[in-house]
Amino acid sequence: MQDRNEKETFMEALSPKYINVNGSLFDLSTPRIMGILNVTPDSFYSGSRMQTEAEITGRIHRILDEGADMIDIGAYSSRPNAEHVSSHGEMERLRVGLELLRKIHPEAIVSVDTFRADVARMCVEEYGVAIINDIAAGEMDADMFRTVAELNVPYIMMHMQGTPQSMQQHPHYDNLLKEVFMYFALKVQQLRNLGVKDIILDPGFGFGKTIEHNYELLAHLEEFRIFELPLLVGVSRKSMIYRLLGNTPHEALNGTTALNTISLMKGADILRVHDIREAVETVKLVEAMRSNTNKVIE
Repeated sequence: MQDRNEKETFMEALSPKYINVNGSLFDLSTPRIMGILNVTPDSFYSGSRMQTEAEITGRIHRILDEGADMIDIGAYSSRPNAEHVSSHGEMERLRVGLELLRKIHPEAIVSVDTFRADVARMCVEEYGVAIINDIAAGEMDADMFRTVAELNVPYIMMHMQGTPQSMQQHPHYDNLLKEVFMYFALKVQQLRNLGVKDIILDPGFGFGKTIEHNYELLAHLEEFRIFELPLLVGVSRKSMIYRLLGNTPHEALNGTTALNTISLMKGADILRVHDIREAVETVKLVEAMRSNTNKVIE
């Protein structure tokens, strides 16, 4: 039974999946890599903090040169107990990065990591950002769902219990999987009712969850296929890795690669990562295995 379930997961992961990006179909039948571009001074992983134009430019080149399919730019740190940044402050940080992106790589597919509807609208309408990535799934801005529908862009919505300032203060679930699934089921229906077509789910590893919660979600990741929607996984250098292993975010690359591999085998369509080359290689290795899934010994 276990072998059959794993094979079914592999085959479903190979089935065609598309989202509409800038008017063109973007194929997700092979997993894609989303490179993280943080224009913040306080991201949990100090190696990802880019503030000067030179730092941002270098990071953009590295993300794309190492093979990422898209860039996710964020200007509001969502680490636990992060300092709150105003909408104006978030926009000003984003403008610097987006102007550099438009200048250096105007063809790049860009996602904006924001929970604010006005920031999302500015990024899409003024800078041509293609995707909105909302850690709060509309919970921190009541206008977000309507704005996504009006902008007609793909929407990544993540599960989070609480806010970045409170999410790790004793997170509790009576039934983790049931509550996360019901959360997504309700929000997918709300988005569909507004006419939103391209929805991507993010289970929200590390957001309002204990280490045990994170690994319970990972163990059941293939069950998210019930939604028949693309699945994004973001575990890159997170505390679910370094706290379990007793090291630091800087030492968590090996653990990240291990969990990315598991996520791909369980059906992840997009990996959101700090380390591009390693993630690209992980996808190639898992896809090589998948391409031989149907071969049998005669």
